Amino acid sequence: MASTASVTPDTLAAIDPRVAAFLKRCPTRLLIGGEWLAARSGDTFESFDPSTGAVLGTSAAGDRADVDLAVIAARRAFEDPVWSGMSPHDRTRLLLRIANIVEANLEELAQIESLNNGAPLSFARAMITSVVDTFTYYAGWPTKIYGETNPSVPGILNYTLREPVGVCGQIVPWNGPLSSAAWKIGPALACGNTVILKPAEQTPLSAIRFGELLIEAGVPPGVVNIVTGMGETAGAAITDHPGIDKVGFTGSTEVGKKILAASTSNLKRVTLELGGKSPNIIFADADLDAAAATSVQGFCFLSGQICVAASRMFVHESVHDAFAAKLADSLAHFTVGDPFDATTTMGPLVSREQFDRVTSYFAIGRADGARVAAGGAAVDRPGYYVQPTIFAGVSNDMRIAREEIFGPVTVLIPFTDEDEVIALANQTEFGLAAAVWTRDLGRAHRVARALKAGTVWINTYLHVDLISPFGGYKQSGIGRELGRHSIDAYTEIKSVYAKLD
Repeated sequence: MASTASVTPDTLAAIDPRVAAFLKRCPTRLLIGGEWLAARSGDTFESFDPSTGAVLGTSAAGDRADVDLAVIAARRAFEDPVWSGMSPHDRTRLLLRIANIVEANLEELAQIESLNNGAPLSFARAMITSVVDTFTYYAGWPTKIYGETNPSVPGILNYTLREPVGVCGQIVPWNGPLSSAAWKIGPALACGNTVILKPAEQTPLSAIRFGELLIEAGVPPGVVNIVTGMGETAGAAITDHPGIDKVGFTGSTEVGKKILAASTSNLKRVTLELGGKSPNIIFADADLDAAAATSVQGFCFLSGQICVAASRMFVHESVHDAFAAKLADSLAHFTVGDPFDATTTMGPLVSREQFDRVTSYFAIGRADGARVAAGGAAVDRPGYYVQPTIFAGVSNDMRIAREEIFGPVTVLIPFTDEDEVIALANQTEFGLAAAVWTRDLGRAHRVARALKAGTVWINTYLHVDLISPFGGYKQSGIGRELGRHSIDAYTEIKSVYAKLD
């Protein structure tokens, strides 16, 4: 069983003075057209520190009326020559200024993220570093969005242009608020689009501070607008708004289906990065020590609240017990505690709602006949903490093996041969990620090709690079983010035929 950190620092005494000042003033405003405006309704909502349950701050509860204003501002900015006529080189410089200002305020942003979603501070710093990297990467794209000249009949010049899609509504989750926003805003701006960002209602604070930094970086008014609020109000208004040309969403499959249905109002373009139930396959010849140590991170990183969590571990029957013992031993060195404690490797779940959901699966797994090999309970301390949990004696048809729990819970399922485990691994509605552990390179690549997943790791887990596409098969999403493939999502292709005589 994982250990529990004993240090619980007083929040306001532990954080950066800039963060304390931000939380004290915590602007209950929406960023629309370069100005900070109160929600039209005047409504607000509270944000909480999941490590204590205490209120962190208050945000404006934007709704349809505010989204209408944001769309007007974004459309005006999209058509304004200040933005639409900006040279590719100046667009590159702007994206680099965003990267630089985020880097200059990295500690402040990381602490706000950690306080609001419970991620260990070291993890939050890494995620904000990835925001810097994302904007730096996309800063290189404005000068490389090429059209092409096509072969044509004599007297006709035929060429293509890549042009921005328009106004993009971006709805991001609470597990990586700014890193997910960067994945969407970076390519959108590189291609010349404008953005309306809707952060998750659980974690709006870092987006608000990010908006302030965007203004300092010189982003023209209306190019990035930020509307905080509930998914069923502000989020729903974005998905069916006739003035929005594209929606990008990261979150649950259930909500993704609703967004896809709502987008038919004007047939807006949609990209979705949704849920997962990722198979992590351990063959008999695998390096069991490395597989166990890495797989713990695979299902406990960010308290298991990641779409690619290694939540189904298929282990060859000949090494099942040995691997289970090594996995439990690796888990024993995992420390659950206060996100600001340097020894903490796993913080709390993000909210009471998520806490109740995850702990309900402890009873569900036991009722289905699974055995708790480690964890299986809440942590007895303030906040939304649960023990990292391993279920053994699991079959692939149990609910804990089929449903996305979104917490630090994994299941061990034995298998006998390669064909069987491929079939079992693909026996899911999801297809976001998977992993294969083996010393046999032929088998590794053979199985990787057979798995129905957007990302497959071989003898590693959780490695993501901005230059490679990310997304899912089946009900894990539509489209790809990152790399050159994201440019397709944020551009339209126009064919031009010019008569030369």
